[in-house]
Amino acid sequence: MTIDLTTEAIAKLSPSELISTLKQIDPADPALKGVDIDVIARGIDPKKLGKDEFADLLGALGDLADGGADLDLATMDPQNFARIISRASKDQIEAVTGRPGLRERVLDEVFRRMEVHFRSERAGATRAVVHFHLTGGFGADGLDTYEAVIEDAKCSINKGETREGRASVTLSPVEFLKLATGNASAPVLFMTGKLKVKGDLGFAAGFMSLFTIPKA
Repeated sequence: MTIDLTTEAIAKLSPSELISTLKQIDPADPALKGVDIDVIARGIDPKKLGKDEFADLLGALGDLADGGADLDLATMDPQNFARIISRASKDQIEAVTGRPGLRERVLDEVFRRMEVHFRSERAGATRAVVHFHLTGGFGADGLDTYEAVIEDAKCSINKGETREGRASVTLSPVEFLKLATGNASAPVLFMTGKLKVKGDLGFAAGFMSLFTIPKA
């Protein structure tokens, strides 16, 4: 099939047509080598997608990336990623994080970006461990746990808990994604009961200030 995934072509496709197109493409098709995921991202408006269509679209891109196409979320521009998340509804994000595999892909990518966007000049000599517990997971305890380790002016992310934490934060994937893309405030989430903290509350409240938060 002939592939045309320019911004103009994407704009002419209905959501279902775009998803269908992505699902039909062979990841090994040489034509995909000229396709930029940011071009696709700029043509995506979650507000024009249904709840499941948004998850279907991200899933189709993930399948192509798994097949070898250069369409991994890791290569998407931070501003494009933040814009897509900011325009996605609660139901859409829940549909994404409710799918095994897709949930892990998106959450892993957001935490990976935390390592990249860490601001060492703000951290100074800070040494601390923060545990993030995201609800609605598929494990026995219903939580996905990630660990952020701040030391030697760097941030590293682990899955699970490997060290004692200075603070432990529990929230839903929806609120976490909004927080990580600058579309929510940790103090506000805490005051409204959407974010729960154990340990050093003050440190947890200011934790996200150690990162460059992309603006949509």
